[in-house]
Amino acid sequence: MKDTDDSAPFYLPLGDEIPVFAAAYDSRLPVLLKGPTGCGKTRFIEHMAHRLLAPDANAMASTGALVTVSCHEDLTATDLVGRYLLDRDSTVWQDGPLTRAVRNGAICYLDEIVEARKDTTVLIHSLTDHRRVLPIDKTGEMVQAHEDFLLVISYNPGYQSVLKDLKPSTRQRFVSLVFDYPPPEQEAVIIEKECGIDAANAERLALLGQKVRNLRDHGFEEGVSTRLLIYAGSLIQRSIPARAAIDKAVIQSLTDDGEIKTALASIADVVFP
Repeated sequence: MKDTDDSAPFYLPLGDEIPVFAAAYDSRLPVLLKGPTGCGKTRFIEHMAHRLLAPDANAMASTGALVTVSCHEDLTATDLVGRYLLDRDSTVWQDGPLTRAVRNGAICYLDEIVEARKDTTVLIHSLTDHRRVLPIDKTGEMVQAHEDFLLVISYNPGYQSVLKDLKPSTRQRFVSLVFDYPPPEQEAVIIEKECGIDAANAERLALLGQKVRNLRDHGFEEGVSTRLLIYAGSLIQRSIPARAAIDKAVIQSLTDDGEIKTALASIADVVFP
């Protein structure tokens, strides 16, 4: 790991995730990030890519040290691997993002992998064991992974349906890091750092987050992400009244259910009187 990481995106460690990820990278062990939406998984991988590969932001951009793919239900294996494209009177092969990462030695981050089609999940298996190869059926090529290549995937196990859960045959190919929303004291530090809000309001927003998440014990499964609390803080920092900021960035973003909105508003009224 690089000795300095001042240029890395801000990330506040909550456990041993940084040294474990660094050790996994040194051993080229694929990594699975598990946790709820907006809890910092993507920021963590951005932070680690800078720490491990390119502490200088310009170097990070030029080397393509991190390739991120946001998975969705229409994402196919072809989208990841590549395809033939027309070029005047002929066709030329164009690598997809996964193939580029494999060839160039980047960290490839497949965000919310279970949202992609099933053929996508099967495709990555040969990259997660001793073979470290990517088969390209359309060209017949077996691309041997660059020595610096690392595959990282993420998903939200609490959000996915049974039909979209990650299969054990895939899950057992990865070192798994579990993420969750930070305790209020640490979440306040994150909010303050990310949006420049004063410490008092950051602490109130973190308390709001804790109280909203406690509603999960009463049937409200969504909780509230650290990301939304940062959004609310950003609005407050730009002179939007606190209750209006919370309504727009938190309450309206979480639900359309009238009763739940009323419950969330009552919590906000207590925290921000």
